[in-house]
Amino acid sequence: MAGRPVSKAFADAPRPKLDKATLRKAVRIFRYLRPHRFSMVVGMVLLLITTSLALLFPGLLGQLVDAAKGNEAAQQQLFADIDKVALTLFAVFLGQAVFGYFRIVVFNRVTTDMLNQLRTDTYEHLLRLPMIFFAKNRVGELNSRISADVSMVQEALTSNLAELVRQVLTVAAGVVLLATVSWDLTLTMLSVIPVVAIVAVFFGRFVTKLSKQVQDKIAETSVIVDETLQGIQNVKAFANERWEALRYGRVVNDVRMLALKSGRWQGAFVSFIILCMFGAIVLVIWRGVRLMAAGEISTGELVTFIMYSIFIGASIGGLPEVINRMLKAIGASERLMDLQDEVPEPVSLSPKSAPLALQGAVRFEQVSFHYATRADIPVLQNVDFTVRPGERVALVGPSGAGKSTVAALALRFYDPVSGRVTIDGRDAREYDLTALRDRMAIVPQEVLLFGGTIRENIAYGWPEATTEAVEAAARKANAHDFISTFPQGYETVVGERGIQLSGGQRQRIAIARAVLKDPAILILDEATSALDSESERLVQDALDQLMQGRTSIVIAHRLSTVRNADRILVLDKGVVLESGTHDELIADVHGLYHSLSRLQLANA
Repeated sequence: MAGRPVSKAFADAPRPKLDKATLRKAVRIFRYLRPHRFSMVVGMVLLLITTSLALLFPGLLGQLVDAAKGNEAAQQQLFADIDKVALTLFAVFLGQAVFGYFRIVVFNRVTTDMLNQLRTDTYEHLLRLPMIFFAKNRVGELNSRISADVSMVQEALTSNLAELVRQVLTVAAGVVLLATVSWDLTLTMLSVIPVVAIVAVFFGRFVTKLSKQVQDKIAETSVIVDETLQGIQNVKAFANERWEALRYGRVVNDVRMLALKSGRWQGAFVSFIILCMFGAIVLVIWRGVRLMAAGEISTGELVTFIMYSIFIGASIGGLPEVINRMLKAIGASERLMDLQDEVPEPVSLSPKSAPLALQGAVRFEQVSFHYATRADIPVLQNVDFTVRPGERVALVGPSGAGKSTVAALALRFYDPVSGRVTIDGRDAREYDLTALRDRMAIVPQEVLLFGGTIRENIAYGWPEATTEAVEAAARKANAHDFISTFPQGYETVVGERGIQLSGGQRQRIAIARAVLKDPAILILDEATSALDSESERLVQDALDQLMQGRTSIVIAHRLSTVRNADRILVLDKGVVLESGTHDELIADVHGLYHSLSRLQLANA
């Protein structure tokens, strides 16, 4: 994954133009409709029926007017058939109500199921993305993509798409019906459409750009909220509530200004549409009265024409807002497709199979590495070492030496730029990635606990573990005693990121999690560097038990914690400078290990 760049399209959050590429990408979202295509067809048929029934009303009304203004015989026939006419109108409205209800239910079910699958697929794809992707994208923005963008697509497909189709059908069918009444009046009314269409094209492009800017700013507000609440302890410790409020307020104000600008343009366009449409209706009435006076059309035909014109005008007047919402949904769809286009890791979300049989031999063969975002800065250079099964190897060195990168490569968070990492003599890239990681465990310096119970956090690596297995793991991690002091015991909720527990308690929960997983390869990333002496002693005892019989790679800042390692590798600037036991390395008075040891003793 190291050499694979994250797509610039997603990382830079561009503002897409309404071109063929954008539409092609957005239309891909309709593949989620394939399993529901029959229901979608039923919904469209119901939509066609309700639209057709609505267009019957102007024709019936015109017939009534002509009958009422006809001769005495026609009027008598009208009174004789008035019950039938009333029942026909009632049947039309009842049909609209019934078919309209089922249309809404069908569309709602289709879009709900479709978007449920879209959310699931997007989240699962996100889980499979490599670490380099998360290094380049902020969590708040990704969260906005899954929540805000999917919600925008949901709104578009649940109501806006049906409304767009209905209004287009109304306009198209209405124009045909108008032509059957009077070609002269139809051409008079349609004379305004080219002007409206030209303005709509330019408006659509401009509003698309504005709405994308608004969505990007809203995503930025989500990022700020996410970062602030995750780091709320630091915010309060530095009394920076005001600064965070100002930071959020600036972005919210940017959203406000863009939204107001978008609102002004939308208002101007809607007003323009209203002026054109109702101006056209006035023009039609004026022209129609003259034609009626000339005897070319009847009063009923004029009434029918005016009603159809109002229907068409209302539909055209509503189109800009519907189109605007659809344009926003197109932008949201494009961002979701950009996310789904990111190349994932070959991890599996299927149920786990039998554990991979590993002895735990790890070898780095002339491994060099740099991060894709900093290709000019080498992190590891020709690193070569071997960890035998069951051996305890420590990595020490100054900050930035590449120790944590070694752990990341062992876990295959990244792949080497050159060289290779082998597990039991086989290239790590040849293993099933999920199965390989399932046989590894890491206890990091900054332990992240999920917001559930202590039991759930310990069993995270083995969710089906029994209560006895969880408690046995906690005892081995020196965690059972403090867990038992809580009123709810193992059902104690740890809070967001484990905030209810101390640093030492969180570390022991993480160790218990690793114990329960029973890994073949264990990685400890400065697991005791942030603890007080008492907590460090308890945690170190638990780690010593955990490392017994396992291949262990220990990244350490405090050299005192690695004295008993089978071998110590000293790294500096991505190069292994020294290798040996503590006694061998400390004896070299000119070596880096000796220098680091003296420095730590002086600062103790």
